[in-house]
Amino acid sequence: MKIDRNAAPLLETSLPALKPFKQGKVRDVYDLGDRLLIVATDRLSAFDVVLPTGIPGKGVVLTQMSLFWFRLLADVVPNHVLTADIEDYGPELQPYRDQLEGRSMIVTKAEALPVECVVRGYLAGSGWKDYQASGAVCGIPLPAGLAQSARLEPPIFTPATKAATGHDENVPFETMESTVGAERAAEARRTSLEIYSRARAHAEARGVILADTKFEFGVRDGNLVWIDEALTPDSSRFWPGDEYEPGRPQRAFDKQFVRDYLETLDWNKQPPGPELPPDVVARTVEKYVEAYERLRGEAR
Repeated sequence: MKIDRNAAPLLETSLPALKPFKQGKVRDVYDLGDRLLIVATDRLSAFDVVLPTGIPGKGVVLTQMSLFWFRLLADVVPNHVLTADIEDYGPELQPYRDQLEGRSMIVTKAEALPVECVVRGYLAGSGWKDYQASGAVCGIPLPAGLAQSARLEPPIFTPATKAATGHDENVPFETMESTVGAERAAEARRTSLEIYSRARAHAEARGVILADTKFEFGVRDGNLVWIDEALTPDSSRFWPGDEYEPGRPQRAFDKQFVRDYLETLDWNKQPPGPELPPDVVARTVEKYVEAYERLRGEAR
């Protein structure tokens, strides 16, 4: 799907005939009875603050990227997508076509696990800071002497509690077991690692490194279901493979570019967030689109 980089960003949906379900940092969710309508806006959050400046087309990239991965990895675990074809949405949603097309999906309801399932395949971000301080990441000991951005083999699973506001908190796997049950926790960990392994191999064949990512799962009719988003620049860290060099931070396809810009400001990382200048917006759009185009393209 073509991304209009010059369109006005959609910061908030207005669907007055529908019942709101919840509003996340990026997504507006509506209740359709036994189904949900998820709309990815062009909002962008950094340091857990939603910024006042939108990124044109970002919601379309997030939705199309999620749909790509959900289809590609459907044999690993069922997902919640029913349809993303607006022609199948029914007459009551057609008046909102301009807000929904390309950036929405209708999904089945599931009981969400109250845990973020994080997989780390490279030593970056908070994992690198944790390792520098303790020689471990989220309590998992790692070999001494690893460099920043080093590849982790095998990848590690580091769950976190889901926070409605503020930062998610890393927790030991034992805490996840006590929260969702040992059997379900083991299933979610196994599934997360398999998805990551398959996605990392797909990305590497296309010149992209999937450094880490987080998944959300729910339960429907007793079965694990992959929900929310799938391997997007908002939930994952992507790096260009041809520029990878351990021992330093990597250029990213994700919103790390925005975080890096914000770090140069005199801002306390509390709401309200600062406006982004046009050049930062333009370069962020480029990064999201490039990640999507590379990952859906042919192997290099």
